[in-house]
Amino acid sequence: MLDDKAEELGRLLGQTEEYKALRRATEAIREDKVVQQALQEAERLAQEIERVAQQGQEPTKEQVEKYDGTLQSVQGHPVYQQMVAAQSNFEKLMAKVNSRIYEGMKKGAASPIITLG
Repeated sequence: MLDDKAEELGRLLGQTEEYKALRRATEAIREDKVVQQALQEAERLAQEIERVAQQGQEPTKEQVEKYDGTLQSVQGHPVYQQMVAAQSNFEKLMAKVNSRIYEGMKKGAASPIITLG
């Protein structure tokens, strides 16, 4: 019974505008070559900086500036901004859902009657 309810909740969430917007934004990010290249470069630079730090050294000013510049480039791109907005909206929806689930759990724990339907 619980599995059925969870699946139904998942189906309903998949039909929300927030989820649909998140899927569209995710697809747009995947398809945008400029953003993909910038994200890959930011990841490469982050790994390079992490490797230097693990060796007990400070990353160079140039490494840090290049990393920051790459991140700013990505973050300024409209496709990336749409993704961030879509993620935020979906997270807000999920927070509401989780809050309602928690309220239901509290009521269920307080109820002396066991119901499975």
